[in-house]
Amino acid sequence: MSVSNDIVLNNISFAYASAKPILEDVNLIVKHGEFASIVGPNGSGKTTLLKLFLGLIKPNTGEILVFGDTPENSRLKIGYMPQYAHLDMQFPVTVMDVVLMGRLGLNRGSRFFKNDRIAAMSALEEVKMTDFAKHLFNELSGGQRQRVLIARALCCEPELLLLDEPMSNIDPEIEEALFEILQGLNKRMTILLVSHDLGFVSQKVNSVICVNRCVVVHPTSEINGTIIKDIYGGDICMIRHDHRCGEEGHQHD
Repeated sequence: MSVSNDIVLNNISFAYASAKPILEDVNLIVKHGEFASIVGPNGSGKTTLLKLFLGLIKPNTGEILVFGDTPENSRLKIGYMPQYAHLDMQFPVTVMDVVLMGRLGLNRGSRFFKNDRIAAMSALEEVKMTDFAKHLFNELSGGQRQRVLIARALCCEPELLLLDEPMSNIDPEIEEALFEILQGLNKRMTILLVSHDLGFVSQKVNSVICVNRCVVVHPTSEINGTIIKDIYGGDICMIRHDHRCGEEGHQHD
């Protein structure tokens, strides 16, 4: 495999079982150090794209290279925050316990060592949650929980951070604070986050990747109300970003 810090998708298509394709003929290069948001309507393939990056699913056609290797071989270099955290909110797990889950797979067996706890505390420091390390996770506010889950994704010391709807169910003030944290992290890692709030994230990230089966590059100057309406079924304000969407328009599920 060639050595590269980029993420490359060549002619990727994907469909679940016998269903119609979710992604078709996707060609995309995410450069090292990118901070991009993945946007699109429900069912357009945003989360599917993240799962392909992780190697959790395989494309029906095409090739994916993550850091010059297969997604499976690069998985330990990727931090991932899923849209829904499968945590029993009644179980008395601490913040430190949750963050340490991000180290699973790095060591043989299920034991955590001193270096794992150092990494976990470092991740909590990144999101300004070190004072809560011994608190129960279910006692935290929604915004605090999101920070802890981001810390869990950071605990493996990734080169690529994938976040699926990290700003969901939090108020605008907390959302702003989380983006400031992510902008700081972007100085040393590539960040891709799924979001439904195009108007807000377009002011915060370096580029927007618009997914609706197809994914290709469009400069901002080419984006008009017709394309936006085709994507979302309504008008959305998009400012100050490089926009990526379907070269031949968008198809809706």
